[in-house]
Amino acid sequence: MSSELFIGLMSGTSLDGVDALLARFPADGTAMQVLGHLHQPFSKPLRDELLALNSPGDNELHRAALAGNAVARAYADVVAQLLEACCIQAAQVAALGAHGQTVRHRPGEFDGCGYTTQLLNGALLAEQSGVAVACDLRSRDVAAGGQGAPLVPAFHRAQFGQVGRDIAVVNIGGISNISLLGADGSTLGFDCGPGNCLMDAWIQEHLGHEFDASGAWAAQGQVSTALLDRLLAEPFFTLPPPRSTGRDLFNRAWLDSRLQHADLRQEDVQASLLELSAQTIAQSLLQHSPNTTELLVCGGGAFNTQLMTRLQALLPHTQVMTSDARGLPVMQVEAAAFAWLAMRHLRQLPGNLAAATGALGPRLLGALYPA
Repeated sequence: MSSELFIGLMSGTSLDGVDALLARFPADGTAMQVLGHLHQPFSKPLRDELLALNSPGDNELHRAALAGNAVARAYADVVAQLLEACCIQAAQVAALGAHGQTVRHRPGEFDGCGYTTQLLNGALLAEQSGVAVACDLRSRDVAAGGQGAPLVPAFHRAQFGQVGRDIAVVNIGGISNISLLGADGSTLGFDCGPGNCLMDAWIQEHLGHEFDASGAWAAQGQVSTALLDRLLAEPFFTLPPPRSTGRDLFNRAWLDSRLQHADLRQEDVQASLLELSAQTIAQSLLQHSPNTTELLVCGGGAFNTQLMTRLQALLPHTQVMTSDARGLPVMQVEAAAFAWLAMRHLRQLPGNLAAATGALGPRLLGALYPA
């Protein structure tokens, strides 16, 4: 049984904390079984430091190293809680897949290879959790000429794909990324653009809320066509797949440069940011998989009622629903994907999908720190 148990740990661009999931992946290849899940928010000092490290600053190497240690300790605490809740010993778990916290994502830039940086001290996590750690899961794909993202399409195919039906899965975290699961067995995936990151930043600044619950504040505003046009003029949105992005591009400086001379109510800006997220997701689907019958939404954005309503309005011929409807709750999908990547690493199987990332081919992803 021990060789079939894996943990996935995910902390994404939204910086809301860690999702941890314990799953069994039977050796015979039958369906994954979720045994437990929990979410643990980051402490405010850690969240603030991780957000600050997304931008150049003083003494970055020292601060990043300490933040990587802090992320490892936060992860280890979540693992301990998850194992206790599931009555499982660390020794029974084959490995955990840990994402780490992305603070830079610049694949293919500068020297032809570029880099992607996720803060996490994998050795410390292995020491403190007592579980083998598969981490740094994006770098090998980047080294092979890929974007290093998204890594979830292969898992989405395994979990949600159906022969004879075009299905899409969109994860709306800080950034939104989509997986297109073709009826013919083909799979494509790429980043659409900002998911929640700009909306969260705007409401945090103006109302002091962590996020716009249900999109209620955005629903009070009116979309500014002029602002939306300036936002949509970003060249990233016209790039063909494979493509990936992050806070390196979609940040407050990017938004501020497009808000210059705009005389708008705060809620109108929020409504326009929500419309940006909805339209970039919808256009990604309509351009690359127009016959999709079902769009499964996961991630924190799935709780944004206004965003879900706009997606359905923009995609009248596609049924928009949460991943819960297909057996995996919205906040478990990404953590499950990283448990799946740990399983793939330990079983010496490739974890990337070259059609999604643009890598030269399938690669074994990650580095392993034994327990």
